Amino acid sequence: TDDMTRQRIALVGLVVLVLGVAVAGVATMRLVARWEAPHRGFPTNEVFVQISPGSGALAIAGQLVESGVVQDEWAFRYALWKTNLGRELKAGEYRFDEPLSVSQVVSKIARGDVHLRPLMFPEGLTVPAMASIFGRSDFGTAEEFLAASQRFELIVALDPEASDLEGYLFPDTYLLPRTITADQLVERMVVRFKQAFGEPLLQQAGEAGLSMREVVTLASLIERETALAEERPVVSAVYLNRLKIGIALRCDPTVIYALERAGLYEGNLTRENLTYDSPYNTYLYSGLPPGPIAAPGLASLEAAVKPADVGYLYFVSRNDGSHVFASSLREHNRNVREYQIQFFRER
Repeated sequence: TDDMTRQRIALVGLVVLVLGVAVAGVATMRLVARWEAPHRGFPTNEVFVQISPGSGALAIAGQLVESGVVQDEWAFRYALWKTNLGRELKAGEYRFDEPLSVSQVVSKIARGDVHLRPLMFPEGLTVPAMASIFGRSDFGTAEEFLAASQRFELIVALDPEASDLEGYLFPDTYLLPRTITADQLVERMVVRFKQAFGEPLLQQAGEAGLSMREVVTLASLIERETALAEERPVVSAVYLNRLKIGIALRCDPTVIYALERAGLYEGNLTRENLTYDSPYNTYLYSGLPPGPIAAPGLASLEAAVKPADVGYLYFVSRNDGSHVFASSLREHNRNVREYQIQFFRER
């Protein structure tokens, strides 16, 4: 009868519905299991995934599956829905070296936990020395760094006399993505310099009657002359005292810098080298050299505008990394005999 037929149809529908719910339940359980279970489908120790700006969730899912980071796209899409982080995914390069659940992968990308590698530039390096460090890394070549360091327009608003970025590439340890270019790194280094040489230093430089270029140049001499924190303000005072009375600075590192620029420095400064004609030779020319001879750190920049309150005009190395200071030429000559002439005679 019609009633029996309708009952059979209803029963079949109910069975189908129950089976559908059961199948859906099993599928959901499997999806949840894939979302929660750590997965590692790459055979190498590590794998890198580069997510481009503007990449959609499906594209990112495809990259992760292809790289073996996640098991399947549906699990990734389910994790995005479950965590509500679909709009938070950030571009960049990500490094994976251990099994992670899909939810952990999603969280990592949403945090922007991109892979960065350190590149350290110590204080007191010249641009060519920095270029050499860059060239030994995997980021690029020394030639690329040297070319980028000519972009004086990055600093010209603060130093109109700049013709390159010598002294303005701030020494620091930079955490970098593998895809960074020499131009991008140089831009970061100049920004870091501007942050270090902030308003307080600018104000102190103005009070001392020094331009930014003069401060950075003086700081570069201080940086190359001593590595001892307590000596930097004293070395600064010596040079400023000499500048005030018109005595040549007679700074060895300026001569070395001049020789290096000409490709003539052989690793040992000789008496003949001190007569090399260059505006950077502070034995021949009074006043500060034309520009910085290295990249000074913050301590040397601060010492340049905050010298020690001393009347010293001379200093000489004790041959142990420290220096002895003097106010008169007679005292200085005695120090030279004790710490230089006698020292080398006894060796």
